[in-house]
This record gives sequence, structure tokens and C-alpha cells, in this order.
Amino acid sequence: DFGIRPMQMLLMGLGSCSGIDIVSILKKQKQTVDGFRISIDGEREEGKDASGHTVKMDSSPETGGHDFGIRPMQMLLMGLGSCSGIDIISILKKQKQTVEGFRISIDGEREEGKEATKWKYIKIIFELKGPIEPEKAQRACALSIEKYCSVAATLMGAGCKIEWETKIIS
Repeated sequence: DFGIRPMQMLLMGLGSCSGIDIVSILKKQKQTVDGFRISIDGEREEGKDASGHTVKMDSSPETGGHDFGIRPMQMLLMGLGSCSGIDIISILKKQKQTVEGFRISIDGEREEGKEATKWKYIKIIFELKGPIEPEKAQRACALSIEKYCSVAATLMGAGCKIEWETKIIS
């Protein structure tokens, strides 16, 4: 059990985001959702899953936070990268591909002019290093984003457009 799972990151981000909005009410309470806990101590939040893995969350000083940790909306992007990365490596291993390095870059654009600003567009670049067949890399990425990654499905279900590309570095 290595760390926090991608869907837990998604839920922690959602819980943290709502916790920041009502921090004055929840300062001394603990909220438990689906096997993890969000603790609010003062204005700082720490998510902990059922296995004890933790992540620190906060908002920017401009929105009342103290820059203590990851912003909840950025955690959604981290969950997306983690979820798709796990899928892609697993698929490529099954295809007998040798992955010597893997890097994921994610950029996103949020809605404007609304109180709750959802992700409306996300661009992912999957950089794979090693003797990998390009068609297999493309197929693994497509399967992850379009079929297996629950975080991608959640974001797309909320209206977010996700585009991706694959780069092979020999």
C-alpha cells in the first residue's frame, strides 16, 4: 500500500474545497468520507486515507488560505495524472513494452465568471522513454483516458474536455 489512490485524491480535493468554504464551521470537527478523513485545524487541512497516507491541502492567501499545501483543484489534476499513469504503465507492461522513464505534464483551463469554477479543458502530454512501439503507447493512453481512468471519467462527466498526446523518447 504505497500511497493515496487517485480517486481518493479526487474526493479529498472535493472535500477540501468545500471545507475551505465553510472552515469557520468545521474548525474543530472532522469529516469522514469513503474511508478517509479531512481534518481542519485552524485553517489548515490534511487528508488521510484509511491506510494512514496523508496529503496537506490549502488555498492561496488571496482566497483566505495560508499556502500550506496543494490547492484542491490542482489535486484533481494530480489524481488524473496518477490514475492515467498507473493505467498506462500497467497496459504497456502487459504488452511487453520496456518503459525506462515516464513523465506526465498536465495543463488545464477553468471556467470564468462563476462562483464554482470547474475545469473546462485539460491537456495532458505523456512522455514515455524507452524502446516502446508508438502504436502501443497511443493505444495504452487512449484506453486509460477513454475507458479505465475513473478520474478522467469523472472530469469528463462534469463537462471537461480532455485532450492528450503521446511522445516517445528513445
